[in-house]
Amino acid sequence: MKEVIENSLESGISYEQYRELVSGLLKENKSTGPNQSEALYNYSLLNDRRMKRLDKTSKLTEDTIEFVKSIEKPQTWLVLTEGWCGDAAQNLPVLSKMADESEKVDLKLVLRDDNLELMDEFLTNGGRSIPKLIALDEDKNVLFTWGPRPSVATKMIADYKEENGVVDAKVKEDLQRWYNKDKGVNVQEDIISLLSN
Repeated sequence: MKEVIENSLESGISYEQYRELVSGLLKENKSTGPNQSEALYNYSLLNDRRMKRLDKTSKLTEDTIEFVKSIEKPQTWLVLTEGWCGDAAQNLPVLSKMADESEKVDLKLVLRDDNLELMDEFLTNGGRSIPKLIALDEDKNVLFTWGPRPSVATKMIADYKEENGVVDAKVKEDLQRWYNKDKGVNVQEDIISLLSN
């Protein structure tokens, strides 16, 4: 597995490079990944706008800033993502701001569909759900993983699916409203909790 992680790290890009990649592809009417469709393009377009807004408006709590500044040992946050993924668009801006606050955290992003070998080591309930953050120490050992959604949103979707048997448009709208209200606080709490253990 370490070899798979190292190979993915070599192709990892910064958050800024990722934003440029997604925007550049959109100018060519494309989304990230090998599968191209009007739906994926439209999701990517929506997510690009969402990330632009969240890059400007997302705020870290004082507790988060204090905590990430206190990280003592270098670590890499390797995140599997794609431009068409709505959960990635909601969470990457916050993860990026957290990494920016720490001299010890290096955020690297890789596209899921270009890194399926890595993705398949870190499935969520058997699925290739993204975003998936894999936190690594200096020796590329896994410290923790997080994703694809903050804990409150994960429970919300799981409860809805159990009650209704599907994840449909209604719960996706509810999820969007939840993200707008939460403003990235739950992902900050999740990461701090994982870093604390």
